[in-house]
Amino acid sequence: MNEPTAEDKKKQDILKESGAIPLHVAVIMDGNGRWAEERKLHRTFGHREGVNSVRDIVEASGQLGVKYLTLYTFSTENWKRPESEVTVLMKLLIKALRDETDKLHENNVRLIAVGDLNTLPERVLAELNEAIEKTKDNSLMTLNLALSYSGRWDILNAVRRIACNYKKNEFNLEDINETFFSDYLVKKRHSGP
Repeated sequence: MNEPTAEDKKKQDILKESGAIPLHVAVIMDGNGRWAEERKLHRTFGHREGVNSVRDIVEASGQLGVKYLTLYTFSTENWKRPESEVTVLMKLLIKALRDETDKLHENNVRLIAVGDLNTLPERVLAELNEAIEKTKDNSLMTLNLALSYSGRWDILNAVRRIACNYKKNEFNLEDINETFFSDYLVKKRHSGP
């Protein structure tokens, strides 16, 4: 996120006049493989182009004043893809983390991740944890990568945490309502409002 040019500032002003900039934006990274196939390219080419799109999205979000950007990058369903494609996606993630972490840090962007992270390959998890640690004190924007994530995983994880806290007598069963449950979901704990 380089210093905005006069043209960038003019675009920002136009966008701000169109309405309030959202505090939190979420993007589902879907269709990269299909995009490539429609152009008679290998699916992995589409995934590589997706990384470039992410760079643009992060930069624009930071310049506009978005505080939280969540990228649904790799769902639990993606593990069902052919092993060769999953391998390429994991290698792309490692490369993106290596290539972009310093830039995120320089631009005061904090990186976090949500999902069943223990299912990620060891090398990916090591790179991810390194990037998270390096950027942990940054405050301009929070970039949240949803990796090995699904709504079902989130619900199951919330139920497990609720059960654990119930066993510790931290609340009564009557306390459980929609708001209570919502507080145990990942979006409330990691992604801002």
